[in-house]
Amino acid sequence: MATAEGQQHPIKLYLTVWVLLFVLSAFSYLVDYFEFEGYLRWILILLFMSLKAGMIVAVFMHMAWERLTLVTVISLPPLIFLSLLILMMVLEGDYTRLTRILYFGSAGG
Repeated sequence: MATAEGQQHPIKLYLTVWVLLFVLSAFSYLVDYFEFEGYLRWILILLFMSLKAGMIVAVFMHMAWERLTLVTVISLPPLIFLSLLILMMVLEGDYTRLTRILYFGSAGG
């Protein structure tokens, strides 16, 4: 399907990804609806967020059709940076909870 102007992808691919994005968004909403708590909640939210972002980058930004080296060079630094930020937020949250327990006698809601 390659032409002189560029490669054309079938509209069915884009519609399928669009529907999958809606399904993943519904799953993300259901995490709150069923009131998951603690680390399970955050793991599920981050998982659905990552899957949606991956689909958007792969299909709508055409990264799925690039060389693996280019995909790695573009994707790996933000992945590492976001992972470090998430780790820092987890550690900060644990520290905040600990200080609330020590000074106020409870962790709060």
